[in-house]
Amino acid sequence: MTIEPNRADTPEAGTEAAPVILWEEHDGGVVVLTLNRPEHYNAWTLDMELRYNELLDRAETDPDVRAVVLTGAGRGFCPGMDMSVLDAASSGARPWPTDQLPPRSRPMSFPKPMIAAVNGACAGIGFNQALMCDVRFSVPGARFAAAFSRRGLVAEDGVSWILPRVVGMGHATDMLLSSRKVTASEALAMGLVNRLVEPDELLPTALEYAGELARECSPYAMSLIKRQLVDDANRGFVEARDVARGLLAEAKQAPDYREGVRSFIEHRPPRFAGLGEKDGG
Repeated sequence: MTIEPNRADTPEAGTEAAPVILWEEHDGGVVVLTLNRPEHYNAWTLDMELRYNELLDRAETDPDVRAVVLTGAGRGFCPGMDMSVLDAASSGARPWPTDQLPPRSRPMSFPKPMIAAVNGACAGIGFNQALMCDVRFSVPGARFAAAFSRRGLVAEDGVSWILPRVVGMGHATDMLLSSRKVTASEALAMGLVNRLVEPDELLPTALEYAGELARECSPYAMSLIKRQLVDDANRGFVEARDVARGLLAEAKQAPDYREGVRSFIEHRPPRFAGLGEKDGG
């Protein structure tokens, strides 16, 4: 495993700059991105947003990266925007430069699996980023909140589109209108998280799951399935079925199909190429 430091966040007066997101490479093609402002429970900043998108771009273009785990350092995942940023933006002293930033829905177009390992408070933009991951594991003590209505804001970043598709319209309406804190057990019951894991086992469990995807599943096929899940949300069944036929024909022409069949027949692990490799799908 290798850990790479990155660009520092703007430090507070009298303190040394600290990396805002860590990139950790694990065996088998899994990368862990760790939000790294533990003294602020990983509250979001502009520098963090820029770096997050840079690292997702890097992970997407690196064929050796097959899955990404997103988590937080310390006791929090991300409680939302840093209060100093919110205060400056709400007063007009330092507006958030939305026209200069990529969409915060970047994980939705990311072609590789993303697993959120929610280790603590998860609200606001932290809630958005966890929601946009493909799978979410959580510790029992985590709390989830949309938070927007209590700050005089609307549901940002397309959350009003995603959340009902994950938890249903009733739960989504409740969470978005009230901005109340939802316990991890309630989040599990409504389908917001896939699994509850004790703190000491959270990251190992997420890594084990991500590692299985990286070892056993075709990166090419997973990228197509991720696209299907998003695109089919706006299609009727017949259209989704017909599009799937076209994608299936495309997949059957790719090397991963032959490798998937041969590895099954030969009782061996598959050797799928990474996305972007010359011999890949």
